[in-house]
Amino acid sequence: MAKYNICLDVGGTKVLGAIFNEKREIVYRLKKRSKSDDTQNIEKIITSVVEEMITESGIKKSEINAIASCAPGVIDQGRGIVLITPNLPMRNYDMKSAMEKRFGVPFYVGNDVNLGVLGEYKYGAARGYRNVVGFFVGTGMGGGLILNGELFTGNGFKAAEYGHMVLDPEGPLCNCGQRGCLEAFSSKQGMSSYIRQQVSRGRESLMAEAVQDGVFRSKKLKKALEAKDTVAMEAVDRACHWLAVATGSLMNTLSPDLVLYGGGVIEAVGDVFLKKVLAEVDRYCWPQIRETVDIKIADLGDDSVLYGDLAMIEEAQA
Repeated sequence: MAKYNICLDVGGTKVLGAIFNEKREIVYRLKKRSKSDDTQNIEKIITSVVEEMITESGIKKSEINAIASCAPGVIDQGRGIVLITPNLPMRNYDMKSAMEKRFGVPFYVGNDVNLGVLGEYKYGAARGYRNVVGFFVGTGMGGGLILNGELFTGNGFKAAEYGHMVLDPEGPLCNCGQRGCLEAFSSKQGMSSYIRQQVSRGRESLMAEAVQDGVFRSKKLKKALEAKDTVAMEAVDRACHWLAVATGSLMNTLSPDLVLYGGGVIEAVGDVFLKKVLAEVDRYCWPQIRETVDIKIADLGDDSVLYGDLAMIEEAQA
């Protein structure tokens, strides 16, 4: 009988894989960098992670029950097709067919932050809440939504793209083509762009090298904040301001039980982000709604999406 599930987190800069046993325990994990410029290479990285985990963990292929993955962007979860990913080169990519052909077991795929929020709802900080708004701050800015105890994905699995809420039509250009999106302010991309802009004006920053060719690693930001780097602190202040604006607006719209922050940036400097958002969010939310909303940081860290993958498998096979 198949005993193991393989779960993947495919992000803008990495592929994280884990093998779960029957007790929902992670028995093996692997992470690889994933910066690539075409779908074929991304597929090679994903399959290499799966193959290496199987080989190195010592499990047999016959013991694998299913494989599940996330991808950032719009995913047709029903057909297993990645329709578009703003931060990876995937367009109308039939990930399900490719992976099932390669590994011969059921494969499932969903939006990364939808699954991250689902993982926290099933196994982490959002357990016990019925209505949850989730923001995951990473390379981009993702959203996930639990309504009345169910993951809400909307028409065509396109709901909860909070990262592309336009907050300032005159603001910075976002990868989606719009201006002033939350992602353009508050993600690693948004903060990196701000830091590069300031460095180009002659200002010094410990983050100058980290953002020279792309986005920074979250640990670099943590070190810069600890060193009181002025430019890095400004980038974070700006990011938290707009995150507070978006949070307050969604509170007013949905009146959730919980707002949850996760993702790589939150894992590294979540305490800083939470403190700054809490200092501002009341300005942008109706007090009678705000008093019934909890705000928390995700419990599962890097594993939120992996546990969401697991929940997706279990729901599909129930």
